[in-house]
Amino acid sequence: MPAPALRLSDRQLKAVKAKDKDYVLSDGDGLQLRVRSNGSMLWNFNYREPVTKNRINMGLGTYPELSLANARKKVVEARELLAQGIDPKVQRNAQDEAKRAETEHTFENVATAWFELKKDSVTPAYAEDIWRSLTLHVFPDLKTTPLSKITAPMVIELLRPIEAKGSLETVKRLSQRLNEIMTYGVNSGLIFANPLSGIRAVFKKPKKQNMAALRPDELSELMIEIANASIKRITRCLIEWQLHTMTRPAEAATTRWADIDFDKRIWTIPPERMKKRRPHTIPLTKQALALLEALKPHSGHREYVFPADRNPRTHANSQTANMALKRMGFQDRLVSHGMRSMASTILNEHGWDPELIEVALAHVDKDEVRSAYNRADYIERRRPMMAWWSEHILKAATGNLSVAAINDARNRNVVPIR
Repeated sequence: MPAPALRLSDRQLKAVKAKDKDYVLSDGDGLQLRVRSNGSMLWNFNYREPVTKNRINMGLGTYPELSLANARKKVVEARELLAQGIDPKVQRNAQDEAKRAETEHTFENVATAWFELKKDSVTPAYAEDIWRSLTLHVFPDLKTTPLSKITAPMVIELLRPIEAKGSLETVKRLSQRLNEIMTYGVNSGLIFANPLSGIRAVFKKPKKQNMAALRPDELSELMIEIANASIKRITRCLIEWQLHTMTRPAEAATTRWADIDFDKRIWTIPPERMKKRRPHTIPLTKQALALLEALKPHSGHREYVFPADRNPRTHANSQTANMALKRMGFQDRLVSHGMRSMASTILNEHGWDPELIEVALAHVDKDEVRSAYNRADYIERRRPMMAWWSEHILKAATGNLSVAAINDARNRNVVPIR
């Protein structure tokens, strides 16, 4: 029989010296102390893997930080696991990963990583809306919760009060965003499955509502109210610009001088600011150009045509026009996005080519070949329609109530911006 291994002692360990090469001292039962040539000492547990029977070294800690007695306790615990067919190193790694997930893979951290990818596929205004909704409704309760601890009942309880207020569209959007975050966690290997995949089914569905828009015969009322409203001229110009160009609120609010080609009389909106992430070119009418001339003294030296009040270096809020319309008394009758619907209705009623109208509204054409054709030839084909639309707006304004009409009538003299 082989002689039993001699046990190490604290006295012996205190006298250990480094040598030119690493060497190992054994304590028995697989416990070893590796003495490095640099003087450091590391406890190892040497054992056979339960299934493959391969030799494995499992680091336990450094000496003297981990004493001989405590190293022996760790070996006893590891050998108990081996007796049950459990690899102690694999189990320890799993426990370490679980602890790391508690602090690193919190909902906020994972949501932040997801958002960094998401924001590149949506417009800045929509990205802002996403993050604001999470900050307002989700982070206060789930911010530090590990992703692996999030359950469907937990999230349903979180969204019930929002549903009770009647904010069903908010519940729908939050459910969608939470699902995307959890799916991101699955695809990143942080969780095994998405527990929120079916939560939409337990909430009331929001009734689909069209954007509030005025009837075609109410355009004149709108123009009169815009002219007489107690709003800043820059806001008035923003509303008129959105009306003449048939753009979405965020697209109009983020208009940049650099995107305007005065020689070619076109405005090209880059893809990152479009809803469908595709560039959109708009032929500018003389009325639209007159609006820009009116704005040059106010913002021509800045990046954005419609600068924000508090920070002129950035653009106006996408809701500026909408809030102004509410103050004018159009609440429940018209939202700024609804001006596009009104333009579409009027143009269709007057017999303009529906295809040209759809292109003007930047509705995505599923036929890519036809879409390329739209971007080129359709710009010139749209000019007469856009010119007619601007003239129609001016007629509705009785010819002299719009900023565009005033500035054009003065041969592009500057209109003061207050």
